[in-house]
Amino acid sequence: MIEEIHLRDLGVINDARLPLEPGFSVLTGETGAGKTMVVTALGMLLGARSDASSVRNGAKSALAEAVIRLPKDHRAIALAEDAGGLIEEFEDENGAELLLARTVNSTGRSRAHVGGASAPIGTLSEIGHSLVAVHGQSDQLRLKSSSEQRHALDSYAGDKLARVLKKYRKNYDRYREAAAELKEVRENSRARALEAQTLQGALAEIDSVNPAEGEDTSLQAESQKLANVESLRIAATTASAALAGHEYADGTESNVLGLLDVARSAILNEADADDDLKTVANRLNEALINITDIVEEISSYTASLDSEGPERLAEVEARRAQLKGLTRKYGADIAEVLEWAEESRMRLEQLSDDPARNEELESELRELRENLTQQADELYQLRIKAAKKLAAAVSDELTALAMPNASLVVEVEQTEKFGAHGKDTVTFMLAPHKNAVPRPLGKGASGGELSRVMLALEVVLAEVDPVPTFIFDEVDSGVGGKAAIEIGRRLAMLAQHVQVLVVTHLPQVAAFADHHVLVLKNDDASQSKVEVLSTEQRVVELARMLSGHDQSASAQEHARELLKDAGQL
Repeated sequence: MIEEIHLRDLGVINDARLPLEPGFSVLTGETGAGKTMVVTALGMLLGARSDASSVRNGAKSALAEAVIRLPKDHRAIALAEDAGGLIEEFEDENGAELLLARTVNSTGRSRAHVGGASAPIGTLSEIGHSLVAVHGQSDQLRLKSSSEQRHALDSYAGDKLARVLKKYRKNYDRYREAAAELKEVRENSRARALEAQTLQGALAEIDSVNPAEGEDTSLQAESQKLANVESLRIAATTASAALAGHEYADGTESNVLGLLDVARSAILNEADADDDLKTVANRLNEALINITDIVEEISSYTASLDSEGPERLAEVEARRAQLKGLTRKYGADIAEVLEWAEESRMRLEQLSDDPARNEELESELRELRENLTQQADELYQLRIKAAKKLAAAVSDELTALAMPNASLVVEVEQTEKFGAHGKDTVTFMLAPHKNAVPRPLGKGASGGELSRVMLALEVVLAEVDPVPTFIFDEVDSGVGGKAAIEIGRRLAMLAQHVQVLVVTHLPQVAAFADHHVLVLKNDDASQSKVEVLSTEQRVVELARMLSGHDQSASAQEHARELLKDAGQL
């Protein structure tokens, strides 16, 4: 619900804050005081076209703000957060507070803010329409389109239609997916055949090379080794000679092994005399064993170099060239080439399965079409039934609202084409008198009549298709007496389910309100202000509305009677 509306430099209103409560609030005041500026402000917050004439004379810009309290799971909260707005949540209850704002400058340019963040006018409009329904003299913003009327009728029809519609929507979504896939299969068969041919050639090339994962890396290492075989042989030979090579002229060995053996023998000769020398002798023995192992490894390595001649290097380079040809086309390395090949085989399988897939999709579409036809017919019958019930209920309300000969006609027509909600178009039409040709809402009815039609609709739909707040501007235009009392009574009925704000000039309507707000001009009539009235102040205002004399004792007595009859006193 709307907790507060703030207006600044809008029309004749300089700066005013309008606190609102749940239930039925009424807005009254003398002609020209600026009552309709509240409706104008809400229109701005609903994304209405900016109008420089709404800016107060001498001001640079006009501002309309609304503070709205909502459940945390309301759609408007998600929309506001998506727009970057900040939401104030209340920890002690499942509620949140949202601020909407719109400014219009004297040149007609405007800006919108949602939750303190700048937002497109379209976003403000989308959020606003989920929160407020405005029914004014010049513009009936709710239920104006065929889709909104269909949604209202479906809500009125109840759970049975909702269940059928859910099944229909599931089939409809799959029908569109399958139809799109079949179209792609049929229209792109030539391109798919060319793609399949290209993939077959590429996979044949990869298969002919038959690369192994990691092969490119291992061959690179082997190539480097073979390219440096002579320098490796020299290094190995030199090391081998140092460890176990040449002898001195006197027959003693000059290599590492010989010298270690001399050292070990010298230590062992005296080791029995000192335990420390025994330890050193053991370590020398371990060193001899290790060096001997190294010498054998070098010998084996040198032999392997002798077996890997130029022929092996040529083989390695030839294989690397084959692998390089693959990596140039299909991936940065052999791992990527193999991954691409695996994905391409899967894609080739899809491309090669066109005839079977074509037949499968056609069969599925036939079955889906049969289901959709059956479900669309069921939706049509349910809507026809609900349309008659809704039309009768609204027509009864119109009779009580001083339109005894008027009737609502809800037309449901089935088309040939499946849509997201069936095959039906729904149109709300008004027959203003008996034997009149029904015409779509908004055509052939006055603003006051249309407001009453919308009130009748909202009263009937209140329990099944409400929005949080309803605004009615001059809904009582052209009526009085008993009809005005019935309008007030029905506005109070509607307010049992939602927040209702009504701009009125009829005391019979105003008496039913739970809260009364007065718009007052200042002494020179250049500006207006807003006041929330107490019970006694309401009596004075109703007396003014009844007789034009707010201090008239008889008028005030009549005002008290109205409040008492309406249950407000």
